[in-house]
Amino acid sequence: MYRFISWNVNGLRAVCGKGFADIFVDLDADFFCLQETKLQEGQIDLEFPGYRSFWNYADKKGYSGTAIFTRHEPLSVSYGLGIDEHDHEGRVITLEMEDFYLICVYTPNAQDGLKRLDYRMSWEDDFRTYVKGLAQKKGVIICGDLNVAHQDIDLKNPQTNHYNPGFTDEERGRFVTLLRSGFIDTFRHFHPDQRDIYSWWSYRFQARQKNVGWRIDYFLASESLKARLHSAAIHTDIFGSDHCPVELVIE
Repeated sequence: MYRFISWNVNGLRAVCGKGFADIFVDLDADFFCLQETKLQEGQIDLEFPGYRSFWNYADKKGYSGTAIFTRHEPLSVSYGLGIDEHDHEGRVITLEMEDFYLICVYTPNAQDGLKRLDYRMSWEDDFRTYVKGLAQKKGVIICGDLNVAHQDIDLKNPQTNHYNPGFTDEERGRFVTLLRSGFIDTFRHFHPDQRDIYSWWSYRFQARQKNVGWRIDYFLASESLKARLHSAAIHTDIFGSDHCPVELVIE
């Protein structure tokens, strides 16, 4: 079995002051993927026995960033999509393993007023092309904050958020297109009808205490890996960020 964890930590240094090391050990993952580390190289010294780590930093300080801790030596590691327009914000790390690719991604937010929606659409198309290319070679696992709630069931108040970032028709449409290109939303694979379970809550209005949230953190897996899927979970009991960790276990 391989256990994968993905967590948007919204500032890794801050979460390290809130028990991150203990959480990391308790979750006991083979692959532990992070988004929104908000770090530059050399700003943190974080190592765990038995793990190697790989980091992708944004050019802009204190912004975006991804990391993967792994117990298993990858065949190769790559950073970004290989497209200059997209590769200055530290958003993608890909590990090539013997029998699958693991992609840790922090998808761009469309932002208030949808001022970055056009860029987001360009990103979505290029990211989908990238992962489909890898999927022609072997199975692909995509994890991270994809900044979209897929269906009404995936957020508390769908009616009032229809034109807000993360729930526009455009973003949801691109997510459907990605799934239809050969990927499984693993949490919904195991929990197709589960309501009121989310992975992100605003820091405002006591949203987490009231469970007014969104499910925007995912593990997607190639259809070719379907028989190996074992379980998927959302760790709503783990605090430290405005997101909580999500999990996938495969055979």
